[in-house]
Amino acid sequence: MSKAVSHAAPTEVHGHRGCRGLLPENTLPAFLHALALGVDVLELDVVISADKQVVVSHEPWLNPAICFGPLGERIPAGKPAQFNLYQMPYRLIRECECGLLRHPDFPEQLSQPAHKPLLADVFAAVETACRQLRRSPVRYSIELKSSPAGDGLYHPMPAEFLALVLEEIKSARLIARTHLLCFDARILLLAHQQHPDLATCFLIEDNLPWVQHISQLGFIPTTLGPDFRTVTPAAVQKLRAAYPNLRLVPWTVNSVQDMRHLLALGVDGITTDYPNRLIGLLTE
Repeated sequence: MSKAVSHAAPTEVHGHRGCRGLLPENTLPAFLHALALGVDVLELDVVISADKQVVVSHEPWLNPAICFGPLGERIPAGKPAQFNLYQMPYRLIRECECGLLRHPDFPEQLSQPAHKPLLADVFAAVETACRQLRRSPVRYSIELKSSPAGDGLYHPMPAEFLALVLEEIKSARLIARTHLLCFDARILLLAHQQHPDLATCFLIEDNLPWVQHISQLGFIPTTLGPDFRTVTPAAVQKLRAAYPNLRLVPWTVNSVQDMRHLLALGVDGITTDYPNRLIGLLTE
């Protein structure tokens, strides 16, 4: 890898699942390539295995579109929960190939052998790569894939889920460089109560007013992460007026036109599957 080139713009570049538009999502190759591109933040998702390991994966099951089963078999479409990761030990999850099937929504994605890594393995590989690239330390945005409907079925209850993830972050001594992301307000409230200094990001995807979401959360998070399609000048103005210190990092922004629009609105960061596009725009 060549030495990473950092940009001087204040808007942060958040590599979504590493760089999903370029390499298989949530895999070590995607994270390492995003580092070499020069991202400020690596965004990733975590789930829990049957043996209580923190696994980097967007779904708590094997996605038939991008993964093979543990015996190399194709997973039938329409049965996404056939391989529930919460019911599989990590040694079995580790055997599942999740890099050779190109994601159908990302034609530029380069397929290569890859598996679902442990969060601890991502930390170790990324921190080593940062030193080798002689770049500034990257920050982590870690989304816990939790929902009330999934309690006990696809993941532990919120307190246990949070404890398992925090244990890995603390072991790696990365609390200061980590944002905890979640759509599930229960996780964020627990995190705030237990670790008020831990940065949190409340993810939202509906059209309710942002200020209403925050008032219902019960505390002011560090960051708000809305669907970028809900970001309007009026919404940004209301948010800045009510919560002037709250950071705004919309997701998932892939077209240069949308990136330009959000940059003009003064967002604090942009989460994208194509960090190369955003970095190119910021360095024009």
